[in-house]
Amino acid sequence: MKIIVNGKEQDLKGDSLSLLHILTENNVKKPEMVSVQLNGEFIDQDNFNHIFVKEKDEVDFLYFMGGGSNGN
Repeated sequence: MKIIVNGKEQDLKGDSLSLLHILTENNVKKPEMVSVQLNGEFIDQDNFNHIFVKEKDEVDFLYFMGGGSNGN
């Protein structure tokens, strides 16, 4: 199955892969720290193991970084 992950095509084996599987395949160490969009829609983390990707789906991982003021 071919999907797009963060703008790059990936060819994955299998036809019933969950978002959690995709996160694992892409070496995401802390999935609880990542927001995921599937075809442009945000997916609740509680559903990562229950939502399955299909051929040509687009998955984006968004990492939010905390930061502070730089004094400006």
